[in-house]
Amino acid sequence: MLQAGGALDRLIEGLTRYSERQWVQMQALIGGWEKVYGPVLVFRRLWEHLGLAEEIVRLRKGSEVQFSIDEAVFAMVLHRLLDPGSKLATYRWLETVYRPEFESLELQHLYRALDHLVSGKENIEEALFARNRDLFSLAVDLVLFDTTLVHFEGRGPEGLAAFGRPGNYPDCVKVLVGLVMTGDGFPVAHHVFPGNTADITAFRAAINDLRQRFSIRRVIIVADRGVVSEEIIEELEREGEQKQKVDYILGMRLRRHKEVNLEVLGRAGRYHEVAENLRVKEVWVDDRRYMVCHNTEEEERDRKRREEIIDRARKDLEKKGPQAFLVPRGLKRFVELVGGELVLKEEAVRKESRYDGKWVLRTNTSLPAAEVALAYKSLWQIEHAFRELKSGLEIRPVYLRTEDHVRGHIVVCFLALVLEAALLRLLKEQGANGSYRDALIDLNQVRAVQLKANGKSWLVRTELPAKAFQAFKAVGLRPPVHVQPLT
Repeated sequence: MLQAGGALDRLIEGLTRYSERQWVQMQALIGGWEKVYGPVLVFRRLWEHLGLAEEIVRLRKGSEVQFSIDEAVFAMVLHRLLDPGSKLATYRWLETVYRPEFESLELQHLYRALDHLVSGKENIEEALFARNRDLFSLAVDLVLFDTTLVHFEGRGPEGLAAFGRPGNYPDCVKVLVGLVMTGDGFPVAHHVFPGNTADITAFRAAINDLRQRFSIRRVIIVADRGVVSEEIIEELEREGEQKQKVDYILGMRLRRHKEVNLEVLGRAGRYHEVAENLRVKEVWVDDRRYMVCHNTEEEERDRKRREEIIDRARKDLEKKGPQAFLVPRGLKRFVELVGGELVLKEEAVRKESRYDGKWVLRTNTSLPAAEVALAYKSLWQIEHAFRELKSGLEIRPVYLRTEDHVRGHIVVCFLALVLEAALLRLLKEQGANGSYRDALIDLNQVRAVQLKANGKSWLVRTELPAKAFQAFKAVGLRPPVHVQPLT
């Protein structure tokens, strides 16, 4: 029996002669730093697999740049994926990440890399599309398009930032961003316009761009009702008459579009089930083809939401009294004050209920009704992408003052979306359980820890949670060993 204390210590010291790495793993040592590790390895693997490293290195050719544009851009994209912030925040954040290649980067390198990204935007998009089309068998016959306004907390770059539609942040200048994605959610291209640009201009630019730069034989444009107007529909029809036909699936405004409101929604007919909680009715008005889509769960939510708003207004009236109570603008069509009491306009409520859980699509395609409805539902992918993109430009205060820096930053956002879409696709192909976010959370738990033993520095990897292991497997990467020497 060994005595405690020195004898046990001597035994452990003796074992180090046979397995130094094992000894390091057994020690409870006070180490040095602890840094982000798992996401760096996985996303860098994807970065290289998608050909981005090679493509961005080309941006340096013919210039006198001495730093690595590839590492600077990858650093900004990684920060977008893990902890979005300003370029100054990115630079500070790099100290918390284990990638030795980042150590030589300076803050100025990040800003200078943005300028190079602007000049290489089109080549990067085209190379990515060509590679991903074969790599992921992209559904390129269906193209999603949408626009969003991104605001600045300041003056923004002159010539690009402008006051656009009132909407949110009416006192802020904005830029208009148009995003094109494949029907299965892979980013293809993006466009940036001054904030006062009309949607039809962005729409036209996207269509022309798809025809000129990308070898897509047939394109079906899918656009949300927030983008669609009579002018856009007329433009698409005119394009079809003059050139190659442009197929479209467009969301229509239910209340404002007279034909939709009076003829399409009022037309009798049977609904057909096309998916869980989704049924469709096809309606023709002359030669115009519409789809009335209905979700029963959404219908119930719409009804309850309206009832809750009306009930809240009644309670406010009781508290404030009729003299001080103002009917909220959103409720004016449903209620009125009569003799100091809030009275429901039954006919108005009845008319409003006909919209519950419904949306209407217009299409010039010959696709089956089910495919039309499901194609439009896939727009949630582009809405998610815009939420991700907006978070990067709406940081207060905005430090990006020049047009090239803003455009370059949006390229960074676009590349982050590409990596996210690629990892999500690979996880699904592998049959991984859980979501992309679940995988990202587990990857963030994989850390690199510095330890010192026997006068040497060691890198110790923390344990791999299940979904982190799935992410490594999805990108074809072996997890690093638990312990390795640091040079």
